[in-house]
Amino acid sequence: MAFKGVDHLVIRVKDIDTSIETWRDKFGMELERTAESEVLGIKQAFFQLDTGGFIELVSPTDNESAVGRALESRGEGLHTMALEVDDVDAMVKQLQDKGVKLIGVGTPQVYIHPKSANGMLVQISPKRA
Repeated sequence: MAFKGVDHLVIRVKDIDTSIETWRDKFGMELERTAESEVLGIKQAFFQLDTGGFIELVSPTDNESAVGRALESRGEGLHTMALEVDDVDAMVKQLQDKGVKLIGVGTPQVYIHPKSANGMLVQISPKRA
């Protein structure tokens, strides 16, 4: 079992509106949609890529959210890299067998803990058809 490609990247930003302007107006990317998650304490902006993947900007609405704490301690920048796999469950088992620390096992969103991935939060995403 191996990673097949990059599904999406999540970028932490301080100001979602200013960041949307940067990615849309300066970089020429098309804003697909915006959203807000009260549960996660974030605002989101999605930019679709021609490859089928996407870039997601996230800004905290709650400074105590995971994104808010990460922004405070590490500043703006890459927050999550989501990698595609053919079979999430098989990849989880393979990684667990190798002693990789995981977050969210048994939920729809499973991550490799940054301590097991050189400081990077890596999401394990099912390969899109």
